[in-house]
Amino acid sequence: MLATNDYKGGENFDLRDILLKGRKMSFHKKLDFFSDFIKGLTTRKEMQHLRCITSAADRQVDVIDSYSGHVKPMLMFGSNNYMGLANHPYVKEYVSGIINKFGVGIGGPPLLNGYTILHKELEERLAALKGCEDALIFSSGYGANVGLITALLNNNDIVIYDRYSHASFSDGIKMSGVRAVHFPHNDVKELEKYLTRINVDEGRNVFVGVEGVYSMDGDIAPLNRIVPICKLNNAILILDDAHGTGVMGKTGRGTAEHFGLEGKIDISMGTFSKTFAASGGFVAASKPVINYLRFFARSYMFSASAPPTVIASVLAGLDVLENEPELINKLKLNIDYTAQRLTELGFENNSLTPIFPLKVPEGMNIREAAFKFHQRGLFLNSIEYPAVPKSQQRFRISVMATHTKEDIDRMMTAIEEIWDEYKQLNFSEYTLLTSNKTFMN
Repeated sequence: MLATNDYKGGENFDLRDILLKGRKMSFHKKLDFFSDFIKGLTTRKEMQHLRCITSAADRQVDVIDSYSGHVKPMLMFGSNNYMGLANHPYVKEYVSGIINKFGVGIGGPPLLNGYTILHKELEERLAALKGCEDALIFSSGYGANVGLITALLNNNDIVIYDRYSHASFSDGIKMSGVRAVHFPHNDVKELEKYLTRINVDEGRNVFVGVEGVYSMDGDIAPLNRIVPICKLNNAILILDDAHGTGVMGKTGRGTAEHFGLEGKIDISMGTFSKTFAASGGFVAASKPVINYLRFFARSYMFSASAPPTVIASVLAGLDVLENEPELINKLKLNIDYTAQRLTELGFENNSLTPIFPLKVPEGMNIREAAFKFHQRGLFLNSIEYPAVPKSQQRFRISVMATHTKEDIDRMMTAIEEIWDEYKQLNFSEYTLLTSNKTFMN
C-alpha cells in the first residue's frame, strides 16, 4: 500500500504503483507526480530507458551517456535485429535504389492510392514464405494483430489463447467483444480440455491464439501438438510468429517450418520490426481470409500504407535470407554458445531461440543492475513489474548473428561480476543482521 504523501524520490515505486496512485489525482497533479518519479530515477542513475543512439543499428552502437553527456560505444544485446539486416550493405544499397525510383512515401491508404507494385511483390513473397495463398501488409505489427482479431471475430465466437500472448492480441480481443479465455502458458492439455467442451456450430467459430516464439521467455509453442488438436476440434489457429519469422526453421521461414508444418497454419501473423529491423506487419492466410481483411480490418483500411523504403528493406531482407543461409547458421551457433555460457553460470535457459531471459533475484535492484551493465558498455533491456510479476523481473538478452564469441564472453563476464556483487552485498547485510541480533540478545 502506498503512503498518502506524494512521491519524494526515495520510494521504490514501479509503474503500477504510479498508475494506481495517479488515478486518485487531478490531471496536473498526476503529471507532476510522474515527473518527480522520473527525476528520482535519473538522480539515482536508475533511468536506462530512451537511451539515445547515434549510429546505425548493429552489434555495436554509439550511445549518448545521459549522465556524462559523452558518446560511448556499447555492445547491443537489446535489439530484435537478429540477422543484422538493419545495417546490411545489400539492404542499404537496395533501399537507396528504390528511393531514387519511388521516393520516400505514398500519402494514402492501401485501398486507395497506397498500393504499389512493391507492396504487391512483397505480399506475394510473404505468402510464399508462410506457405499460404495470399498476404496483406499492415503499417505496424500492433495494427496487424488488432486488425485481424477485430475483423474476423465477433461476439458469438470464442477465442482460446495462451496467457503469455502479446498485448496487441489481448487488445484486439477487448476491441472485438469476442468471448475469450486464456489457458496456462504452453499447457496443451488444458487447451485440449477447453476445446472439447465447446460446441461448434454454424453461428459460432472457435479460434486458438498462440505465438511461435514468446518474447519474454524465448520459448516456443509446441505446434506439433497444437495443430492436430485444433484440426480435430475444428478450431481456427492464429499463429503470431513475430519473433519466429526469419529465425526459426532451417531456412528462417518461421516456427511452422521448425516443426515441419508449413502450409498447416490457418492464419499466420508476422512483423517487420524483428528480423527485418524495419516497421510494419503482415497477415498470411487463404485468399478469402485476406480479401475479407482488406475491407474489414480497420487498422488496414484507415492507416497509410507502409512507405516504399520499408517495403524495399523487407524485400531486400528476404533476398539476404535466401542468398546468405550462413547467417542463420551463425545465429544458431551464437544461440548455442550463449546457452552454454549461461548454463556454466548456473542460469536456466533454452537453446532454440535468440531470446534469453536473465531473471534477477527478488532482492536485486534491477534498475541499479541495469546501470552497472551500462557502465560496462553493454546494452541490455530490463523488464520490470508490472510487465512481468515481481518474482519474474529479468534482463532480456537478444543475440544476433553478427555477434562474436568475444562479445558474448564480455557479456558473461559482466553478468558474473554483477551477480557476485549482489551476493557479496547480501552476505554482508545478512552477517550484520545476525551479529546485531546476537548483540541484542
